[in-house]
Amino acid sequence: MVSGRRVIAMTPARGGSKSVPYKNLHPLGGKPLLAWPIETARATPAIDRIIVSTDDERIAKAARELGAEVYMRPAALATDTAVVADAIRDLWRRLRAEGETAEILVLLEATSPFRTTDVIDRCLRRMVDEGLDSIATFHEADINPERTWRIDGGTPQPFIKGAVPWKPRQLLTPAYQLNAAVYAFIPDRLPADSPSILFGKMGAEIVPADSVIDIDTLKDFAYANALLQS
Repeated sequence: MVSGRRVIAMTPARGGSKSVPYKNLHPLGGKPLLAWPIETARATPAIDRIIVSTDDERIAKAARELGAEVYMRPAALATDTAVVADAIRDLWRRLRAEGETAEILVLLEATSPFRTTDVIDRCLRRMVDEGLDSIATFHEADINPERTWRIDGGTPQPFIKGAVPWKPRQLLTPAYQLNAAVYAFIPDRLPADSPSILFGKMGAEIVPADSVIDIDTLKDFAYANALLQS
């Protein structure tokens, strides 16, 4: 709990990854990728319950062995085009029907394994102290939008009209990107028809770019394993 508010951690883990088959069970640092969010959630005192949402029995078995509860989601919510907000709404309806009283949900995606308990705690504390509806982690953008281009008929043009891509880095407008390390929000206020899980009164928790990694391909796994070994 945080300030008397019950907290649930959810990790979505579908079985149909195309980039890396069974990506959520692929090894990272000698354990399946799915183990990383579960272990971090278990080490976070404010989290009262840990749930993996999946459509796959093999992933469900692994999740239970790692100490998480499992809720099976409908196949329609586990396709390549399904959005996680729909899976969250489905899970939350079921939890409320069962009598769950939690107020805050923390989304911990397996593909961002290097989050810390500290950043989870900071997000939860800000939820309470600032009266936020939602908060997410960000880091400085890998490429500033003022330095991006569009190609029209073979001719390059600044992507942002009027931008000067040649500016020194220090003169560029600061830009940030979501990194999926932590999302925390009040599910009862989640909009019914939006794919976004940032809504209402929002907060941004800025973390160093080198503290996060987004894993999607085998190359990402190789890089992350190399970081761990070094």
